[in-house]
Amino acid sequence: MTAPIAVLNAGSSSIKFAIHDIDAGSARFRGQIQGIGLKPSLSVKDPAGDTVLERSWPSKGFGHEAATHAILEAGIELLHGERVQAIGHRVVHGGTEFSAPMRVDADVLARLKRLEPLAPLHQPHNLAPIEVIAAARPDLPQIACFDTAFHHGQAAVVQRFGLPRRFHDEGVRRYGFHGLSYEFVANRLREVAPEIAGSRVVICHLGNGASLCAIHGGRSVACTMGFTGVEGLLMGTRSGAIDPGVLLYLMDTYGMDARAIEDLIYRQSGLLGVSGLSSDMRALRASAAPEATEAIALFVHRIIREIGSMCAALGGIDALVFTGGIGENDAATRAEVMQGCTWLGLAADETRNAAGDRRISAGGSRVAALVVATDEERMIARHTASLLGLLAR
Repeated sequence: MTAPIAVLNAGSSSIKFAIHDIDAGSARFRGQIQGIGLKPSLSVKDPAGDTVLERSWPSKGFGHEAATHAILEAGIELLHGERVQAIGHRVVHGGTEFSAPMRVDADVLARLKRLEPLAPLHQPHNLAPIEVIAAARPDLPQIACFDTAFHHGQAAVVQRFGLPRRFHDEGVRRYGFHGLSYEFVANRLREVAPEIAGSRVVICHLGNGASLCAIHGGRSVACTMGFTGVEGLLMGTRSGAIDPGVLLYLMDTYGMDARAIEDLIYRQSGLLGVSGLSSDMRALRASAAPEATEAIALFVHRIIREIGSMCAALGGIDALVFTGGIGENDAATRAEVMQGCTWLGLAADETRNAAGDRRISAGGSRVAALVVATDEERMIARHTASLLGLLAR
């Protein structure tokens, strides 16, 4: 067995990580440090879901650098001194330049830092662990895998906004996100539903971040997310698509500046903002408050409406696939979305859906509906192994 590959997925207040054997189907360990800057804690589980390591720290002075060092120490402990041969990282934005995984050196890191204005809430946190590891282990290969890369092959007209050309030339265009998830699911379809994999598929990545992707022959045709990860569907705390005139109104009427608008549309809106209760679909489903019901209805309405736009981009649809935390686990949301798609020829199997089966469309349904679990970390491990010329599946 070859040495394992580590994967890091860093966010604003958490870092997820996994340790993968490249010749095995599952991770040896999966863990997360959450509450960075608040009440940081570490939890690591084995493939059976049992907790094998837990730690916590005082919040003072515990940022992404400390969290990265803690993960490195945990990895050494878990692997009993065995060294990983590389680390793969999720990097949200690759801009127009990075269309495939890239080994990171000082020059690549500097170029990725220049993209931070395009993803200010994600990119700096994605890059922070890379810098820490480069300083601590300069000999260890680090591979950046980009959420935008899967969408690079979209037609030029799909990527353009109706703005003066100079802005497009400067990089103001539709990039699309959740690409590592979509790529994994598209590849997984070849294994679990090969008769569907090459056809017209709309994948619904539904979680705290939510988007849709139209895929034909395994390639991205269109995505509801564009220049940033806030466009498109209603999300946990993100507004989704909104008339730009609303933002101008808020600036003029309430004196909101760019940072206040940013906080509003990224952190205060979505399911949280509409319900006034929570960004968690589980909490909203359990609530009897009419505001919770309305937030769920709006979430589902936006999904159904955008499925129509994805079908238009594809010229039809052969399969609808659910993935992500909500897509994989919330049968009620799946049922409501499928009910709104009967006009496409989709007939749901209520029993299979409630049971969480992979295929949840009824026999004879013109459009297939499936649930396929995503695994971005495994996709990153595959890319890392492939780029370094190692064994991968």
